[in-house]
Amino acid sequence: MQQPTTGAAGPPGFVRGWLDALAVVLAGIVAMAAVAALGLWLAGAGDLPEGGFPSVLAGTMALAVGGSVQLDGGAGSFAAVGAGISAMPLSVSLAGAVALAEVFLRQLRFRAVAGAGELLGRIARIVVLWLLALVLLTLAARHTFTVELGGDLVQSIGNLLGLTPEVGFHADGPTTIGIGLAWLLLVLAAAFAVSRRAPLPGGLLRYQLAVRPAAFALWLVLLGYVAIGAAAGVLTAIVHGNARQTLAMLLLVLPDLVWLAFGLGLGAAWHGRLVGGLGLPVPKPLTSALRTPDGRPVTIDLGTLASHDGNIWLLLPLAAVLLLAAAFLAARRSPRTVRLWQHAVRFALATAVTVLLVGLWTRMDADYGLSVLGVGLGRGGLGDLLGAVLGGANPLAALGSGSLTLRPVLWTAVLLGAGWGLVTGALGALLATRVRHRGEVTEDTGG
Repeated sequence: MQQPTTGAAGPPGFVRGWLDALAVVLAGIVAMAAVAALGLWLAGAGDLPEGGFPSVLAGTMALAVGGSVQLDGGAGSFAAVGAGISAMPLSVSLAGAVALAEVFLRQLRFRAVAGAGELLGRIARIVVLWLLALVLLTLAARHTFTVELGGDLVQSIGNLLGLTPEVGFHADGPTTIGIGLAWLLLVLAAAFAVSRRAPLPGGLLRYQLAVRPAAFALWLVLLGYVAIGAAAGVLTAIVHGNARQTLAMLLLVLPDLVWLAFGLGLGAAWHGRLVGGLGLPVPKPLTSALRTPDGRPVTIDLGTLASHDGNIWLLLPLAAVLLLAAAFLAARRSPRTVRLWQHAVRFALATAVTVLLVGLWTRMDADYGLSVLGVGLGRGGLGDLLGAVLGGANPLAALGSGSLTLRPVLWTAVLLGAGWGLVTGALGALLATRVRHRGEVTEDTGG
């Protein structure tokens, strides 16, 4: 076979390598920007004053790769706003991850094996460009809104007291860059684990049959939950007529909700609380369970949510059916020489890792408040208070107000995931042995 040449027919290998890496990074950034921009616009962020939308968009993308955003500001020495947001808008994260992985894998198509040096070189170039993109994203994710005091008299008094009301935000650089790099490496690792067409170094080929069937099947479970949630969201928009808000939720936080439902269906629990409003349509059982009269943290599990809506118990059979279907698919994609107990163990490990990631991804912390002369004020009435003090011009209104905390009980969730994976893995393998046909190939090196 004639080997491809470089030179006049195309860019040199060095330049081509960097162009390939640039294509991967741009695919992820553009996909996240498109989804986040549309979701924010539908949520009403397009009405932010002083050209703040691009900065809010950059801040949302920083959150999508695991970063955090700090809110601050106030009115001179009279009042101060302190805040922090650490929550991944997983619709944006998912779009970026899928686009980035797809372009990366397409560059490696038509190959069964790739050298370790070549793969490391490709990944290193992507990492360099990705770090540059994260730095630029962090610099863009900052903005300060100057709020005019209402009325000439109030404005004069404010100037006399040295009050210049400002509310701003900025992405935390070390967190965004550090966790954003880990996010990229996780996406690339998942691409190799899930895809049949991702070439591996020769020394790793023997491990692909132990990893890829279960990883691919559980990836389909996560996508299945997203598809079910999207269908439910569209139906809700049609029936209740709140299409704009519902579509904003789908484009920003749909996986946050449906993957939380997956974990709850397995019996996992989260600790959390809600004070104030969320600004997006979220299932009422969840908001009702999180919001307590005294603002104390509560435990969110199937029983807690079912006390507000009995239909929540359906999450249990849904998780069981989807996991069993995934285990069956994993067994069908594996060689017949793999024993039943091996299927069960492999699927248990894959499920445990998936539940661990779901727990980390659905962790949320969003909190801010106003202090006047050093005295803290309640968070629930922050929006009304700012509206009254600042003459009704409240840039924070588009960002919502209040406090939301949601943290998983990780070790319990992981153990439950492993248990579910062990049982469904064994049952799925048993079902798969009963539907195989004569003459079926005994070895399937594609994973």
